[in-house]
Amino acid sequence: MGGYVIKTRFAPTPSGWLHVGNALSFIITWLYARSSANGTILLRIDDIDGERARDEFIEDIFRGIDWLGIDYDTGPRSVEDFFKNHSQHTRLDLYNSHLSRLITENRLFACNCSRKRVHELPGMLYDGHCIPVQTPFETPETNWRIITPEGGSKVSFTDVWSMHPPVDLYTDMRYFIVRGKNGRAAYQMASVADDVLYNINFIVRGEDLLQSTAAQCYIAGLLPQLQTFTQSKFLLHPLIMGADGEKLSKSKGATALVDMRDAGKDAADVFALAASMLNLPKATTAKELLSLFKTSPYNLTPSP
Repeated sequence: MGGYVIKTRFAPTPSGWLHVGNALSFIITWLYARSSANGTILLRIDDIDGERARDEFIEDIFRGIDWLGIDYDTGPRSVEDFFKNHSQHTRLDLYNSHLSRLITENRLFACNCSRKRVHELPGMLYDGHCIPVQTPFETPETNWRIITPEGGSKVSFTDVWSMHPPVDLYTDMRYFIVRGKNGRAAYQMASVADDVLYNINFIVRGEDLLQSTAAQCYIAGLLPQLQTFTQSKFLLHPLIMGADGEKLSKSKGATALVDMRDAGKDAADVFALAASMLNLPKATTAKELLSLFKTSPYNLTPSP
């Protein structure tokens, strides 16, 4: 509507096998892009945490997308192409330029507190211990944290499915890390920088990333170069829970797509699950679900 053209992305991390929860986010993203005029999808593999990335996990992303029967428009087409042309490690200078600007604007401080100390704090919320210490930013083995002042860190954003009260980062995600002790930009910094670089304006993710979304909007609001991110539309979908009531995740051994493929299964069960979440009749393929989704009340194409 109103000439709005969806530019969205798949943004998996290659730190484990794709699971059903990843597939659900991919499918919802794909449905919105393919049911709107000229919608496009970027495959952006988030490997900034390089120590956990493995070639077989990257290959699994390509195989998983093919197995689901969905597609994307731009991005890597092979493991070799990914590392040569698309890895986040090819964009470290971009992230560092944004971090330098935040330092210039007095928005960051260096922190050499141990993980153990932070984990022992109430709610594991960092207490700002290092702010008055003024540790030099060039000090080795320091995290760079962003200042989230009390009373000045409430963030709102547009979710096309749900209304959320403003997120108070001082309460929920105080002084979050934007550069790690390894000297590389952290997820929050790299993700918002990439979304702006690739002109992404519609972001689908699980509702467990509510605070992360607010953190990224907060970063973008501080830098003119990233301001367009604050106008993005978001869709935070419910999570798929396991039998134990916990969210599916790579770290907890969630149902992996590779296991389903190796067992000779097709993606019918995954699409049936997606249809159920969207309150649509049962569908067993991408094509069937797209046909149903085009007339669904959930197909709320964002306006500019």
